[in-house]
Amino acid sequence: MAKATRVDISKPIMPKATAVWLIDNTLLTFNQIAEFTELHTIEVQALADGDIGKGIVGKSPIDEGLLTQDEIKKCEEDNSKSLKAEKSKLPPINIRSKGPRYTPVSKRGDKPDAIAYLVKNHPEISDAQICKLVGTTKPTIKAIRERSHANIANIRPRNPADLGLCTYKELDAASAKGHKAAGRDPEEELQKRKDALAQKSENAASAMSESNDESGENSGEGTSAFDFSNFLKS
Repeated sequence: MAKATRVDISKPIMPKATAVWLIDNTLLTFNQIAEFTELHTIEVQALADGDIGKGIVGKSPIDEGLLTQDEIKKCEEDNSKSLKAEKSKLPPINIRSKGPRYTPVSKRGDKPDAIAYLVKNHPEISDAQICKLVGTTKPTIKAIRERSHANIANIRPRNPADLGLCTYKELDAASAKGHKAAGRDPEEELQKRKDALAQKSENAASAMSESNDESGENSGEGTSAFDFSNFLKS
């Protein structure tokens, strides 16, 4: 029997549409918008850049009675402030759980790539959590981990949040849960991961710079000056 879930109607029902409206119509920071809509800051930035959510029509939180223009203005003038939703007089709504995560047909082919990414880059996330994140099964995860999947030759690890199979916030929450279960500090692990990615980017940039320098030197060595002496002889 499906469990009932209580929905807080003081929060945006359509967070991405609300975020799009706030991006287009206010001077609020990505952090302020992310906090109010309960999206990840990276997700809000991706919406602003048009990397995700193409075609989403903005939904005004003012029209929904969630915010006032004065509240938005206060937070625009002070980026350290958080948006405070208007108190609703209506009680929370009880809805039935949706059950397993539904994935659009167009994105189902991306699941193996997402699973490969999680197995490779997030060993702290359990198979049960991966099932919830991308809507897959444990046998599929096992097949990809053991490289016995029928399509393993064509699978390439890709971030499930980038693919739209889950949100960045859900991915971070699953990672934090996994680290806690292993007795590690999620914040410390996140910082280690950021440092490793930064070092990787720095190494790649350095390698590219060295490659360009060598290429320039080689092209200079292979180029000889044209001998005009034959033309000067009479």
